[in-house]
Amino acid sequence: MVFKDIFQFYKIGKELGLTKKEINSTLLFKNRYPLILALMLIVILSVFAIFFWNAALILYAKSTEPVYPRGTLYSSINIKDFKDKK
Repeated sequence: MVFKDIFQFYKIGKELGLTKKEINSTLLFKNRYPLILALMLIVILSVFAIFFWNAALILYAKSTEPVYPRGTLYSSINIKDFKDKK
């Protein structure tokens, strides 16, 4: 459906005597501010990169935390517990 409309626009443009460049300029969006769009793209990508980096650091910090608190033994079972076993 969309392609049919585009072909119709080309036909109408040729019937009016327009060149292909003129037809394309009316159909396609003209980029009037390429520098501003490039800067906006850089800013958006930078924000996503910072967000991703922070998420990666938080996940890394959570994965390297010790399981047992500082100063405690790794297990609550001692050798004494097995001596009294009958």
